Amino acid sequence: MTTKPIIIGMIGAGFAASFHIENYKRIPGLNVRIKGVTSKSKEKAAAFAETHDLEKVYDSHAAILNDPEIEIVDLCVPNYLHYPLSLQAAEAGKHIICEKPLTGYFGNGEAALIGHTTPRRQMFDHALRAADEVVDAVTRNGVTFCYGENWVYAPSVTKANDILAESDNTILRISGEESHSGSHSEYAKEWRYSGGGSLINKGCHPLGAALYLKYCEGVRKYGSPIKPKSVTAEVANLTHIESFLAEDDKWVREGWKDCEDWSSMMITFSDDSIAQITASDMVLGGIQNIISVYSSKAVVHCNINPNTGMLTYAPSDDIMGDTYIREKVETRSGWQFTNPDEDWMNGFPHELQDFCDSISCGRQPKSTVELGRDIVAVCYGAYISAETGKRFSLAEWM
Repeated sequence: MTTKPIIIGMIGAGFAASFHIENYKRIPGLNVRIKGVTSKSKEKAAAFAETHDLEKVYDSHAAILNDPEIEIVDLCVPNYLHYPLSLQAAEAGKHIICEKPLTGYFGNGEAALIGHTTPRRQMFDHALRAADEVVDAVTRNGVTFCYGENWVYAPSVTKANDILAESDNTILRISGEESHSGSHSEYAKEWRYSGGGSLINKGCHPLGAALYLKYCEGVRKYGSPIKPKSVTAEVANLTHIESFLAEDDKWVREGWKDCEDWSSMMITFSDDSIAQITASDMVLGGIQNIISVYSSKAVVHCNINPNTGMLTYAPSDDIMGDTYIREKVETRSGWQFTNPDEDWMNGFPHELQDFCDSISCGRQPKSTVELGRDIVAVCYGAYISAETGKRFSLAEWM
């Protein structure tokens, strides 16, 4: 067991910070110390510190970055803050754990609905330039960047990669989806805060897993990753359909301002294999986190959520009380895919263990800044394709 503690400072005290800190507690064999937290809301930071028994509440993110004891900063902040805080952390010589997406386009401070007014090519150039600046800052300062793509660490995806590595396999097609009935956050519905809609904020997860599996296949076969070469996409606002708007009862969340609530991408890789990625905010029945791999010698279905690890039945919703069933499910009645350990199935403890272990041992994590950068390129390339109705070539940026 490592005796020297790995000392972490958390920036952000919301949803992501909560599941991060709970899963730090599950890391075996490493001495992890969460020293303190800061948040835009001092009251929220203080409550978070009290709940999780942290020793310090910092006045600002700068105070965390200036603390010589802090080795790692964990960025659990809104999407539009990932880029500036990643740069500042790298320049301060801190290792970085950052939630998805790595960067994006968030406008230049204007309050307008930029998703309706900004050309997607302008967004692509800005987002990818920002991503490359983060890569450069991380490299120059010799820090480790851990990109928070938990699907890379989901046990079923890890097992799929192990199975594919057992023989001379060719991944021919990957099909993946993340969908549910819509975010509770009002920020997610406006481009200037979220950097896009379902395509980048949900599609990034199955896309990240697909890219990772093809990268691993390329390294096994050729010594270098197999990268995407083009993308075709469609996006839509299905909750803007007139008949839906006229309905009295709404189970699907509405109010998307300038972000799409449905998307589909078709990615072609340099070896001409493909990945089909769907993401949406208008699917009832709980979160759908699924990915299937069709190879020349095997088929693997990864049912991250829902899965049949546990099934429960109740004739009435109130029988279950406040019992947690699974993410985003609308009711507790009837037959339910009850997830006994959702964090484990999502790969969160495995992800944070790899991050802390990689920093402690001086190696790269499985989910790197380069993966985050390539996801930005594919997603914003997909936005260009959806805008123009044409396939978008990624070769120049890969």
